[in-house]
Amino acid sequence: MAEARPLRLLALHGYRQSARRLRQRTGALRKALRGRAELVAIDAPHLLPASAEDDPEGDDPPRGWWFSGPGTFEAGEAAAAPAGLEESLSAVAAALEEHGPFDGLLGFSQGAALAAMVCALRARGDPRFPVAFAVLVAAFASRAPAHGHFYREPIALPTLHVVGDTDAVIAAALSRELARCFVEPVVLTHPGGHFIPAAPAQRKAYLEFLERFCPGAGQV
Repeated sequence: MAEARPLRLLALHGYRQSARRLRQRTGALRKALRGRAELVAIDAPHLLPASAEDDPEGDDPPRGWWFSGPGTFEAGEAAAAPAGLEESLSAVAAALEEHGPFDGLLGFSQGAALAAMVCALRARGDPRFPVAFAVLVAAFASRAPAHGHFYREPIALPTLHVVGDTDAVIAAALSRELARCFVEPVVLTHPGGHFIPAAPAQRKAYLEFLERFCPGAGQV
């Protein structure tokens, strides 16, 4: 019998990152998922001003998916006038169409928050987002009142929520709060901080979750 094809996941980076930086930071994860799943990262559409924390050797500028203030973003801010989200949703929809088919999403930090919004739209039947599941690492729910509609109804799309107990950027409580917005979420905790873990314990959890969506899964 032919071996099942790997799953394809559209990967969404964090704030002040880029597709290239996400690829660099997911080397261990991609190795752990080799043969089972492949990650295809895309850039957020919004460029950010350079800062001292950016890689001076990098040839790609930092990017973001939306802003809570003029050219800035804070995950805990209840922004009165968030900007840029619609462009990012359109960018994700375009990537799914142009580079697909994809089976699911993987998001990190702000990218995971965006992926959760995509999940909500998909669960409501939005045809722009043909994905079956999402892996959300260091995710959170947007505090902007304009984004509240994403979380008003339980989101019926399978998700794996990866939560760092010592995450100092996105507190574990915020990620757990978002997980409660989903129907039967799977929550994976790890003792580390703000990164995508890929140690053996996490690898096992990733594979067990992804196995549910492999072509032919559950069939004789």
